[in-house]
Parts: sequence; structure tokens; C-alpha cells
Amino acid sequence: MTTLSFALLVGASVLTCLFMAWVLGANSNSPPFAPAIGANAISTMRAAFVIGLLAAAGALLQGGSISETIGADLIDGVTITPLAATAGLLTAATYMAVGIYTRYPIPAAFATTGAMIGVGLSLGGDPATGTYQRLGTFWALVPFMSGGLAYATATLLRRDDVPETVGVPLLGGIVGAIVVNVRLGVVPDPVADQGSIARFVSRQFGGGPTLVADIDLGTVLVTIAVGALAFYWVRKRVLDSVEQGIRSFLLVLGSIVAFSSGGSQVGLATGPLENLFRVELGLPGIVLLALGATGLLAGAWMAAPRLLQATSREYAQLGVRRSIAALVPGFVIAQLAIALGIPISVNNIILSGVIGGGLAAGSAGVSKRKIGVTIVFWLSTLGSSIVVGYGLYQVLAVVVG
Repeated sequence: MTTLSFALLVGASVLTCLFMAWVLGANSNSPPFAPAIGANAISTMRAAFVIGLLAAAGALLQGGSISETIGADLIDGVTITPLAATAGLLTAATYMAVGIYTRYPIPAAFATTGAMIGVGLSLGGDPATGTYQRLGTFWALVPFMSGGLAYATATLLRRDDVPETVGVPLLGGIVGAIVVNVRLGVVPDPVADQGSIARFVSRQFGGGPTLVADIDLGTVLVTIAVGALAFYWVRKRVLDSVEQGIRSFLLVLGSIVAFSSGGSQVGLATGPLENLFRVELGLPGIVLLALGATGLLAGAWMAAPRLLQATSREYAQLGVRRSIAALVPGFVIAQLAIALGIPISVNNIILSGVIGGGLAAGSAGVSKRKIGVTIVFWLSTLGSSIVVGYGLYQVLAVVVG
């Protein structure tokens, strides 16, 4: 291949990466604020603006693990070429663009995973069966985990014997304790690529004795302290005004989930280019993540409002309490997936939480037809994207060749 041909392929790959990230910013990063919009806690346009900033930050700080999984773990025996990356990204982005047009959110993880498996098989690679089993198990559990946790949380918040001045702050404390243990790329850690704030602070004071695995006493104490501060802040807000305090907590939750969404979704756009950027071009991973973050930001600002309206108004008629119930499991599951390096559909998590929270108050507010059509979209996306990705690469290989 000549230098000019290689440069053209690199340019095409970068453009498709940006396009994919743009679609992700419009499609998959919208649901985190949908419950807040449905509860009238924030306007649609303001939510789109905030989503863009938070998703871009999450992409830069947490996107590396998912990117590596998409780029290297889905197919054995071959490396993803620039042309194959272009074919896979075009396939996945087209699926999600259709979702935006039809107002049915397509699961980005399913579309991208299927497309990259298809192009990998087309390259002559072997199926990575172990990876598929791991991903399939996690994906199958997501609706039950998210919907079940949302249902339980919403039921708890509706109980008359649990004062809102206790129940809501308690959730705030749990979220705060988890946040301080989230792994971030900017936090140094001697044994991992990413470190948590709790572990970093603990090490500054010696850490203390190890309790379980690599968790020391200092990390536990920092976690408890931050959880207590979060409990105090939310409780103070709720005591001043119950409704305003709950809305404030809802917005904080939406922000955290939007950040987590960026970290879990950017790898779907950047993963196919891992080999190109890191091996062939010799660039650091942050360059590729920055490229994806730029696309996420642009997509959220330019096209997110359409899907925000769909997910906030049409799946369930939410109040602030049921909205909180939908977002808490969304944050927990998204961070668990990032820690495990598993690509996930934020649409799947949030919408399952929306449905679970809605069912806690009765099924009248949940559109059964909308749910049914969405499930069909999800199941058909994974299988068909493998076929389309395989075929598209064959076509491009003939054209380019």
C-alpha cells in the first residue's frame, strides 16, 4: 500500500470515528437526563448542553477499558485494519442514525459489537467465544438488575413509614460512597492504569492494614466519610424544601450517569481504531479518546434534544421519585461495566430503570407497545449488524482493492 493510500484510509477511519461518536452523543448519551426532563427538573436544551460536557469528560477519564475490548477482544487471530474499522463504524453508526430518525433508541453496544464481529470474521478471524459469553451474560442480566433495583428503590421511596428526609439522603450517601471509588484516568495508582479518589487519599496517610483483597482500612474510612458528607448535603437540601431537595439530587444523579455514559460509550467509537493509533501510528491512547470525546460533545449539542423528548415523555410518565429510582441503578451498572471492560447500552440500562420505576406505581404509565418494539429493535440489531458488517467490508475491500 502506498503512503497516499494509507493516508486516505487513515483519514476515512478518523472521519467515521467522529461520525460514530457524533451519533453516540446524540443517541446513547441522552437517556441519563431523560428522567430529569420527564420530571420537569431541567429543560431539554439545557440538558443537551450539560450532557455534552459531562459525556466528553467521562470519555477522556474513563473510556480506555471499553475501547480496548472493542478493538482487540472481539475477534481472535487478526488485527483490525483501517478499512475494517471504517466498515464496522459505518455499520454501527448507520444503525443508530436510524434509531434517531425513528425515535427508537438503538443499543449502541449491540450495534458496534455485532458490526466489529462481522468485519473481524470477514478478515478471516476466529470468534472470541469466551468474550461473547462474558458479554452475553452481563447484557442479559442488565434489564433485570436495572429494572429490579429501580422497582425496589421506587417502592421504598413511596413507603409512608420511610420519611423522605431519611430515604432520599440515604440514597445520596450510597451514591457518594460509590463515586469516590470510581476509577479515573487522572488519578495515579501504583498497580492499575486508573485509580480512585478514595484509594489515592488513603495512600497519602499510609493506607492502613488490608481488610479484603487489595482494600485497605484507609479506603474504607474515606468511603464512609464521603458517603456521610453526601448524606448530610442531600438531607440539608431536603429539609429546606422536600421537592427542591429531591430535584437537586435528581440533577446530580443525571450528571453522574451522563459522565459514566461518556466513559462507557466512547470506546464504541474509538475501539476499532486502537490498533491503528497505538501500534501503526504510535500515538498515546488519550489522543484517540480526545477524538471520540469531541464527537460526543458535538452530537449531544446538535442532535440530543430529539431523543431526549422521546425517552422522557413516551416510555413512562415519571415523577421525581421514580426518576431517581431509574438513575441510581443506571449509575451503578454503568460503572460496573466500565470496571469490567464490558461495552453496554446505556439505553438498555436507563429504559429498564424507567420501566421498573414506572411499574412500582402501576403499569398505566408505561407504554407496552413502545417497550415491545424497542425489545425487537435490540434483539434484531445484534444479529443483523454482524451480517451487514461482514458484507460491507467485503464490498469496500473489492472497491479499494
